[in-house]
Amino acid sequence: MKSCISLVILSLLLAAPLVPSQEGAITKEMISSFRQDLNGDKQAASVMNAVTRNDTGSLVLDRKALTGHDGHFTNKIKTGKVTNQRSSGRCWLFAGFNIMRPAVMKKLKVKNFEFSENFSFFWDKLEKANLFLEGILQTRARGLGDRTVEWLLGHPFPDGGQWCMVVDLMKKYGVVPVEVMPETRHTGATRMVNRLVSRKLRMNAAVLRSMHAAGQPLEAMRARKVKMLSEVYRLLALHFGPPPTTFKWRYQTGDGKLSALRSYTPVSFYKEVVGLDLSRYVCLYNCPSHEYGKPYCIQFDRDFFDRPDMTFINLDMEALKSFTLKQILAGEPVWFGCDVGKEHFREKGILKNGILDFESLLGVDLSMTKKERILYRDSIPTHAMVFMGVDLEDGKPVKWQVENSWGDKRGDKGYLVMYDKWFDEYLYSVIIDSKHLPNDVLQILDQKPIALPPWDPMYAMVR
Repeated sequence: MKSCISLVILSLLLAAPLVPSQEGAITKEMISSFRQDLNGDKQAASVMNAVTRNDTGSLVLDRKALTGHDGHFTNKIKTGKVTNQRSSGRCWLFAGFNIMRPAVMKKLKVKNFEFSENFSFFWDKLEKANLFLEGILQTRARGLGDRTVEWLLGHPFPDGGQWCMVVDLMKKYGVVPVEVMPETRHTGATRMVNRLVSRKLRMNAAVLRSMHAAGQPLEAMRARKVKMLSEVYRLLALHFGPPPTTFKWRYQTGDGKLSALRSYTPVSFYKEVVGLDLSRYVCLYNCPSHEYGKPYCIQFDRDFFDRPDMTFINLDMEALKSFTLKQILAGEPVWFGCDVGKEHFREKGILKNGILDFESLLGVDLSMTKKERILYRDSIPTHAMVFMGVDLEDGKPVKWQVENSWGDKRGDKGYLVMYDKWFDEYLYSVIIDSKHLPNDVLQILDQKPIALPPWDPMYAMVR
């Protein structure tokens, strides 16, 4: 009983506004002390001269961290040309296609193959609009200050996504080759269409909530929602082009032979040409801020209203690494999510701990544990890519080959090199075929997932 009372008191304290107080103010004595500390640092003047005239990031490359670096890997998976998501948050979709491409290329005996990211992204966007509007309907009786309502209005139409969205899109809508629905200016630069549709959806939210306030039934609001989605479809079609329902397609094999011209629907193309059962893949997380060995789901971490939120199993890092290595050595790519902005030497595409040494240059301690970085919002999974190789030494990984989706002008011709210690610190999730997982891990999925709110530190639709 006492603990319940304490929690109530704590929640009231946290909800209370900060009260101005002289005790917490910056004083003249503090400022004098700050100046003395800076003036007493003999190296501060030279560092200031360098920093004020240069980008800080360009000054902190640790050349020792580059010693011995190479782009060689003992085990590699062959794939096609590097793809480019351009100025959009579609990494999760590109990465999803990149784990399927090697199997399609092998099946068709072609040198390169690319799916239409535009086609799948169109449907993802329409589904997300519906998810937002249904979220507004579900929360229609709550005030605008409700945390879920605030979160919905702040995230009406995101680009980012998760693995579960790849699976659901393929199952419902199928896929098409890139030639059938190529990129447009706006699929690779989504800011304008996102701005327009987001405003439209927020306007729609106001209409639906007004209908509820006026006492109109849910059936009437859902009928109005259909008309709203028709306008979203129009906006998407004008920017992305309308998705095809049927198409004809042929391809040229590596030895120059031309296949027969065949007719497909997007779903039949997926079944006949791709044929992978994506539902057998399992999402594994390493999130030390939550208990290991448990299943979790995050509210609204999906794009389909009628599909469950993304569910993942939280495991220690050694487990994630062992399953990832097993799948790579079986010749199968691995989709993963990480915080790509941390300790990343972008010029060469190197992900390595300590390669950017801000602490030595600036004289400040920036160290945090992985758990602290998560809990205090310093790190989240921001980007999805694909493991296509590993470099082993005495059977243990030294570094990992990463296929990115930023085009072949970035990194090492489109690829990144991830060192194993970076894997430990900044990788958060991997997608593993269930055939590579032991029964004790798979049985965790039999438990009811622990539901997390969308503002949990681990929530992120990777971009």
